[in-house]
Amino acid sequence: MEELAKRRGYRLETEISVLQDSKVSDHASRVKSDYRETISDMMIENVAPVWTQWARGLGFQSRYQAHGSPANLLDLYALSDIPETEMFNLDRSIMASKFASSAAHVAGRNLVASETGTWLKEHFTVTLADLKDLVDELFLAGVNHVFYHGTCYSPDEAGWPGWCFYASTQMNPRNSIWRDVPALNAYIARCQAVLQAGKPDNDVLLYWPIHDIWHDPEGLVQTFTVHGRFWIEGLPVGEIAQWLWKNGYGFDYVSDRQLLKARTGDKNVVLPGNTYRTIVIPPCEFMPAKTLANLISLAEGGATVIFVDHLPKDVPGAGNLTPRRQQFQEIVARAGLAQAAGNKPQIVCRGKGRILVGPLGTTIVHAGIQREKMVDHPGLHCIRRALDDGHYYFVSCRGKQPVDGWIPLGIPAQSVAILEPLSGRIGMAAQRRNNEDKTEIYLQLRPGQSMILRTFKDRIISRNAWEYRRIDGNPIDVAGVWKVEFIEGGPELPPLLETANLASWTEMGVKAAEKFAGTACYSITFDAPTPSAEAWLIDLGKVCQSARVRLNGQDLGTFFTQPFSIPLLELKPTGNILEVEVTNNAANRIRDLDQRGIPWRNFHDINFVSITYQPFDASGWPPRDSGLLGPVRLFRQKLFTPE
Repeated sequence: MEELAKRRGYRLETEISVLQDSKVSDHASRVKSDYRETISDMMIENVAPVWTQWARGLGFQSRYQAHGSPANLLDLYALSDIPETEMFNLDRSIMASKFASSAAHVAGRNLVASETGTWLKEHFTVTLADLKDLVDELFLAGVNHVFYHGTCYSPDEAGWPGWCFYASTQMNPRNSIWRDVPALNAYIARCQAVLQAGKPDNDVLLYWPIHDIWHDPEGLVQTFTVHGRFWIEGLPVGEIAQWLWKNGYGFDYVSDRQLLKARTGDKNVVLPGNTYRTIVIPPCEFMPAKTLANLISLAEGGATVIFVDHLPKDVPGAGNLTPRRQQFQEIVARAGLAQAAGNKPQIVCRGKGRILVGPLGTTIVHAGIQREKMVDHPGLHCIRRALDDGHYYFVSCRGKQPVDGWIPLGIPAQSVAILEPLSGRIGMAAQRRNNEDKTEIYLQLRPGQSMILRTFKDRIISRNAWEYRRIDGNPIDVAGVWKVEFIEGGPELPPLLETANLASWTEMGVKAAEKFAGTACYSITFDAPTPSAEAWLIDLGKVCQSARVRLNGQDLGTFFTQPFSIPLLELKPTGNILEVEVTNNAANRIRDLDQRGIPWRNFHDINFVSITYQPFDASGWPPRDSGLLGPVRLFRQKLFTPE
């Protein structure tokens, strides 16, 4: 550490009194910045490389989580063969998770992992729909290599629920939701096959001004965790990241070290892993002189560099301060840079490129960066991958309003295929050119639904068209007596039930059903309504929590997220047999064990805790809705061709 401290121009131990001084002063902040940078350098230069080299020497790849460390996250993530992020419960941040994917994209790592399902909800209450919702958010953050959290081995002799990990989600065969996990896995596999293909296609590099954070006078060691996100949220860089995201500009974060590896090519910024069209510097106070000099050099080589609102004002740290300040000021003067006035950007041509200073909304337009205007639809987000002959899009509807209309694409395309990763359906999208001569496709998305688009740059693909449908008329109830047969699960199978009114099986007056975790098969026979229809939709209503559906013996698929709607082309005039195998989660069975005081906790570290890290006790839980709650309805549909 002493050797690294000398780089900053002084012996670190001579400043111990300053580090311990509670008084807030500019000098104390500068010394603390040097101290924090020294710790970061130690980890990046002397720790992480040793681990990765050791792993590679044994024929393995290194995969680790940099978050939680006091080092520069971008540089530390980039030293891993597979950077890994995570999200917790409702404590999620795409902007934070993009640090792992950005490091991978900039360094040329194809895989970005996630520890997935960590404390997503309380033990045994997580559903496959919850997991899909989380996974979609991770995919949008650039993750393409999911690892489930809480997958524990249990020997056959271990009683239910087996050996459990202290944190949810319990992703193992003892958990009842495991029965339909293959459907979730198939969805993830289809998405990841796309998100691992080609290269990420983000136009913008967003500089992370870590020296502003290191200059914080409070405390000494700063750990950059995914919970306490002081290092991104509420700071100008976090606000710029959100603005870029909400306005459809794909970006990756970049560090000082990573920028030193950049070069220019065809007016782009070229890094080991990818090529970008511009560099955005958020409002910041401190920047190393060598970083500023490098940015100007990149502009001279043809790049476009944007300083949002104003230039950096000073160099960081305390060592050799006077000569470093002088060098910084000389660089600014030689570049002919000045602070922008008002909303009018300052544009300085440097060699083959440009430097822009001013508001981002104005300067990024001057830079000629095209945005994905589909994000103007509330809640609609996308991530893009570049291929030799086109692009892949992962598009997710995260809002409350459905999408049913023409959606613009930020890149030109001769033809576009739509792939539905839940079902595997594929078809060619209806498309047109808008009044700006941009490609538009017709897209239908329900809230929570995601689609994959495959664009072809120079080819017109001839294959089946995507099937567009609309509801035609009022819903028709599937009425009659349902048979409910419990077929798999425990602690015991409840008896066969019959009901004309669908409700949670915990409310059917059968004690064994109140504590049951597993699967029940609902079956009913019905006639097709008259008159007939061009196409039909069966909607199952509320399902707790997943369903395998068959109609007249034909498997229609496994469904685990709202809305539980299945498109059909036809029904038999009479005698249609609908079978729905519904699986609940294990909450009611765990509740029963705790109410009866049956020991089942067998993890011997912190044993078993709740999501709030308090002793776990499910005895006070109310019974959780389970089964097919309906109403089950038929909808007439019309096929149409968008105009």
